[in-house]
Amino acid sequence: MADYDVIVIGGGPGGYVCAIRCAQLGLKTACVEGRETLGGTCLNIGCIPSKALLHASELYHEAHDTFEKMGLTGGASVGVDVAKMQGYKASTVDSNTKGIEFLFKKNKIDWLKGWGQITAPGEVKVGDTTHKAKNIVIASGSEVTPLRGVTIDEKTIVSSTGALDLPDVPKRLVVIGAGVIGLELGSVYARLGSKVTVLEFLDQITPGMDLEICKALQKQLTRQGLEFILGAAVQSAEPGDDGIKVTYKLRKDDSEASLDADVVLVATGRRPYVEGLGLDAAGIELTERGQVKVDAHWKTNVPGIYAIGDVTPGPMLAHKAEDEGMAVAETIAGQHGHVNYGVIPGVIYTSPEVASVGETEETLTKAGRAYKVGKFPFMGNARAKSYFMGDGFVKILADKETDRILGAHIIGPQAGELIAEVCVAMEFGASAEDLARTCHAHPTCSEAVREAALACGDGAIHA
Repeated sequence: MADYDVIVIGGGPGGYVCAIRCAQLGLKTACVEGRETLGGTCLNIGCIPSKALLHASELYHEAHDTFEKMGLTGGASVGVDVAKMQGYKASTVDSNTKGIEFLFKKNKIDWLKGWGQITAPGEVKVGDTTHKAKNIVIASGSEVTPLRGVTIDEKTIVSSTGALDLPDVPKRLVVIGAGVIGLELGSVYARLGSKVTVLEFLDQITPGMDLEICKALQKQLTRQGLEFILGAAVQSAEPGDDGIKVTYKLRKDDSEASLDADVVLVATGRRPYVEGLGLDAAGIELTERGQVKVDAHWKTNVPGIYAIGDVTPGPMLAHKAEDEGMAVAETIAGQHGHVNYGVIPGVIYTSPEVASVGETEETLTKAGRAYKVGKFPFMGNARAKSYFMGDGFVKILADKETDRILGAHIIGPQAGELIAEVCVAMEFGASAEDLARTCHAHPTCSEAVREAALACGDGAIHA
């Protein structure tokens, strides 16, 4: 008899959610995690601490730039105590990680503290002890992708981990990579007073996102003081007498230039974390990109071994991992686990926020699919204007013939929350008209979503 029905390797969003669902479905479950706290990268050194700093920096910006417009005095005297801000961030992380530990106890899940290694099908070694399980789920997550020519020391040349723990606000911050992590953390320090320069290898920021949204976001962030150098291939980052010297080449003409920085943030993406898992010895196949190869049911080529989250192909998103974790648990329990990969939203928590789901105009054009666009500016939304956040818009893409919603893209206030109703609509195969005929409370920013849906038909009311 196996020690466990399921052993999950990794206590991040995919792993801990999978473990909890397994336990809820009556499976004897253990979760292997080597960190001192549960929650993985997301809760400890990723999503949650970065959102804490984003929130704090946004309030600081509001005090300095918006309070006076609303008749609130004293905002200009608001200062920054970095140590206390870091303490606020740490307390936010602590409360969340302790919450996961409580849920493990509540659901009678064994936390096997240490790093897991698959020694054979059905066997996981943690420390000096080998545990048996009928099923193993690999949820080991991802790690920072290194950049050739740049050595991260987490002090002056940092990854996202080091950027979340800087003891002071750097005067000059160079961000390598204009993806989600780089823009979020770059905007934090720009609001706190850093001169931020973003170097991006490609010719646009946030690759893969709707191009109109990309351009609008870059415009807004430039207004906030971020400088963008696109088409820049970074060659090196060398410490010197005047901080860090970052050398790059412009791809358009191969000319070389350099920047001086007090801190350099390397935000060039993440890669699957598979070190020490024993995948080779277990005979588990990987893709060319080093991801664990799985089928439509998250099964590896080795019977009884599954994989989910960042370690597998697909977007590296915590909520994608969570969905897969629940689906795998249900599959192991004999149910029919399912993930709709066409309805996984993505959010950039800058100010303004950006949120997207489904197809972009570029993907639809490439596929030759006829579509229509419904757009509505937040300038026509009373609630958004009261926030001084009327510069963004909502865009809904619908099939030209059937009116079925194919995608949505939002830049503006509460975008990360607003995208959820479009996700629900798409999950149920709704048309733009269905969304347009649904009553929305007034005054709310969500009315902009309804107006965009109306614009797919006879036209928005307030535009």
